[in-house]
Amino acid sequence: MPAMDKIRGNGLTLGFSCVAHAYSHLFTLLYATIVLVLEREWHLSYAELIALSLPMNVMFGAAALAAGWAADRWGATPLMIVFYFGVGGGSILAGLASTPFAMLLALAVIGSFAAIYHPVGIPWLAKHAVNRGRAFGINGIFGSVGTAAAALIAGVLADYLGWRAAFFVPGAICLVTGLAFIAALRGGFIVEASEDVAPQPAPRAADVKRAFFVMSATMLCTGLMFQTLSVALPKIFDERLSGFLNDSIVGVGGMVTIVYAAGAIMQIVGGELADRFSLRTVYAAAQIVQVPLMALALVLYSPALVGVAAFLIGLNAVGQPAENALLTRYTPAKWRGRAFGAKFVLTLGVSTIGVALVPVIHRLTGSLDTLFIVLLGVAAIGGACTFLLPGEGRAKGASAGPVGSAAE
Repeated sequence: MPAMDKIRGNGLTLGFSCVAHAYSHLFTLLYATIVLVLEREWHLSYAELIALSLPMNVMFGAAALAAGWAADRWGATPLMIVFYFGVGGGSILAGLASTPFAMLLALAVIGSFAAIYHPVGIPWLAKHAVNRGRAFGINGIFGSVGTAAAALIAGVLADYLGWRAAFFVPGAICLVTGLAFIAALRGGFIVEASEDVAPQPAPRAADVKRAFFVMSATMLCTGLMFQTLSVALPKIFDERLSGFLNDSIVGVGGMVTIVYAAGAIMQIVGGELADRFSLRTVYAAAQIVQVPLMALALVLYSPALVGVAAFLIGLNAVGQPAENALLTRYTPAKWRGRAFGAKFVLTLGVSTIGVALVPVIHRLTGSLDTLFIVLLGVAAIGGACTFLLPGEGRAKGASAGPVGSAAE
C-alpha cells in the first residue's frame, strides 16, 4: 500500500473504530433515560421498567468472549460490519416495541451486537495503529463521549419527538455508518493488516499468569462501578435534583452528559499519567480515591452531587488507559481478541450484578442511597487488588500497548 494510502487507511480505521466505540456505549444507555418517560406512558414502576434492560446488559458482556474468539479466528473486519447493522437494527426494533416483553427482546438484541465492539474493535485498532498511545487515547475519548451523549440525546429526542424517536434516529444513523464502512472497504481504503504495525515484546509466563488472576478481580470491580452508575445516575439525579431541574427529562439528561463529558476529558489525563508513571500505581490510585467520593455522594442532595459524580466517573476513566495497557502488555497478540473478550465478560457481563441491584435496592428502600455504600466497598476491594499486580516500570520508547477506555 503506498505511503499516503496507508496513512489515509490508518485514519479511516481510527475513525470507524472511534465511532463504533461511541455507539457501543450510547445505544446501551439510551434506555436508562427513556425509561423515565415510559414510567408515565406505560404506567409501570421504575423498578419494573429498568429490569427490562438486564438482558441487554448481560449480553453486552456475555457475548464479548464469543465475539473475541470469532475475531481471532476469522478476522475483525467482518465482525465490525455485523456490529453496525446489528446495533442499528436493534435500536429500531426497540422503537417499535409496544409491550414490555417486546422491549426486553429488542434491548437484548442491542446488547448482543454492541458486545462485538470491545473485544473486536480495540484489538483491531491496536493492530493497525502506527502510534498506539495517541490512537487509543482518542478512541477512549469517543467511548466516553458516547456514554456522555446517551442521556442528552435520549432526553432531547424523547421530549420533542417522542420516546420512539429516541431509538429510531440513532438507529438509522448507525445503519448509515455501516453502509459507509462497507463503501470504505470496497474502495480499498481499509485493509486488515496481517500483523501488528507496532509489535511489543512477549511477556514472561509467570507475569502473564499473575496478571490474569489479579486483573480478573480488578476489572470486575471497575466494571461493577461503571455499569451500575451508568444505569443509576439518571434516576439518582431525577430523585435528588428534581427541584433544581424543574422535573425536566432534558435537565436530567444534561446533568448526566456533564458527568460523562468530564470522563472524556479525564481520559486524556489518564493516558498521560499511564505514559509517565507506573501503570500499577495509576490504576490503584484511580480506584482508591473513589472510596471517599462514594461516601460523599451518599450524603449529597444538592447540585454539588453532579460534581462529585463527575469526579467518580472521571477517576474510572483515568484508570482505564492503564488497565488496557496492562492487559495488552501481558497478552500474546494471537490471544488478544479472546483476552479482551474475557475482560468485557467481566466488566460488562458479570458486572451486571451491580445493574441488577439497582431495581432491587430501589424497590426495597425507595431510593438508590444504599447503592453508594455497595460501590464504596467495591472500590476498596478493587484498589487493594491492584497492588498484587506484577511490578513494572515506565515503558520506554514506543507505547507499551493500547490505552483506551472501557467506558469503554
